[in-house]
Amino acid sequence: MAAIESQPFILRWGVISTGWIASVFVKDLLVDPKTRNVQDVVHEVIAVGSRSVESANKFIQEHAPGNPNIRAYGTYNEVYADPNITAIYIGTPHTMHYENARDALLAGKHVLCEKATTSNAVELRDLLKLAKQKNLFFMEAMWTRFQPIAAEVKRIAEEGSLGLPVVLHADLSGDFDIENIPKTHRILDPKLGGGALLDLGPYPMIWAVLALYEHPTNKKARPTSITGSILKTPLTGVDRSTVFTLNFTEHLEAQAILSCSINLPAPIPGVTIRYRNGNILIQPPIYRPLSFTVQYFDKPGSGTVVREETKKFSHAGGGWFYEADEVARCIRDGRLESETWGHDKSLLLMDVFDEVRKQGGYELPEGVEKLKG
Repeated sequence: MAAIESQPFILRWGVISTGWIASVFVKDLLVDPKTRNVQDVVHEVIAVGSRSVESANKFIQEHAPGNPNIRAYGTYNEVYADPNITAIYIGTPHTMHYENARDALLAGKHVLCEKATTSNAVELRDLLKLAKQKNLFFMEAMWTRFQPIAAEVKRIAEEGSLGLPVVLHADLSGDFDIENIPKTHRILDPKLGGGALLDLGPYPMIWAVLALYEHPTNKKARPTSITGSILKTPLTGVDRSTVFTLNFTEHLEAQAILSCSINLPAPIPGVTIRYRNGNILIQPPIYRPLSFTVQYFDKPGSGTVVREETKKFSHAGGGWFYEADEVARCIRDGRLESETWGHDKSLLLMDVFDEVRKQGGYELPEGVEKLKG
């Protein structure tokens, strides 16, 4: 008798926001999972919510053509209330995440929330407490961590031939032409959490988390010190360039030197992880790198490269579907958080960002933060 094939788990999504990040996420949800050799989960977009039905309909027509069954809602609350939706994807600006995620959780929906998850760590802790009370899954949309290249970098970083990590340099910058864009643009508007840190800062941080925080020798110890420096733009007072250093000295002897700017192109390489026995060089863009190179020295500390290995990756689509697959599997299996990008890592990011903003004197406008410590 032939074995009966198990049916894939179907995760039914509601999407909040019709901005660019929501558009690329939706496009990836609609990519056939078999193109990435995924057989166990599939995704359906049930509804899109915007501030008007017209905006939601336009979004669906542009980014999900051929999917006439996707519902267009003119309010977010209608998405939360839709009984056919299991999980909510939140792609609104950072400063709206807390209220949007809270409303979704109160409506009994699982949540995937874009980074930075909230305006501050107090808001995030409140959301995680609510998710636990409601027995619901919650995850920060740290899509880079779920890409296959991240798993391979982690494998090489931890297999031992390079030794222990010593210094990590990571930068994500982008020239937004800030002198010639509206001051209401998300990258310049402090009411939207504008500036480099909350918008770009999660990406240097993900590599520090992967290579240092997650390293088995570190035993998930948090940084023993955080030092931040912010250079603000006189245009609106948001951070134009931010540099922050994390020391991991409880179990490692390692530093992460991280930076982000909104008026510079990205450097090459985007990430350098340095060891006494060699280096790992990750090419930009560091949010979706497609190659990295491992350099091996002839002897510890020499700096003389005797062997290089470059690994290249490709995938159909943008790469956002990997995090969606993780959400589907976690919900299917009854887990409330991801083992790959758990709540501890999201809290670490927000605690670091709070401290860097504090040291740099960057306060969000009154009323933006819905909860404050």
